[in-house]
Amino acid sequence: MNLIPSREIGAFEAKNKLGTLLDWVESGEEVTITRRGKAVARLVSVNVATDAGAGQRAADALRASTAGWRLAGLSVNQLKAEGRR
Repeated sequence: MNLIPSREIGAFEAKNKLGTLLDWVESGEEVTITRRGKAVARLVSVNVATDAGAGQRAADALRASTAGWRLAGLSVNQLKAEGRR
């Protein structure tokens, strides 16, 4: 869950408004820069606390929650084909 306010801005506009982007980031916002609608960069404050182990803990929790799940003899391709019907 991301509680940091975020904004999205195009690359051309970002180039022309760098000072404003820095003000936003300094105030705690996150800015995503896009090119032709696709996200290419993210500006965040260097002061934002990051938790390097959060991703690993999330992956471990996901693995633990799905432990024991079986495909009952079905292949992944069979499951994909079933989902397309």
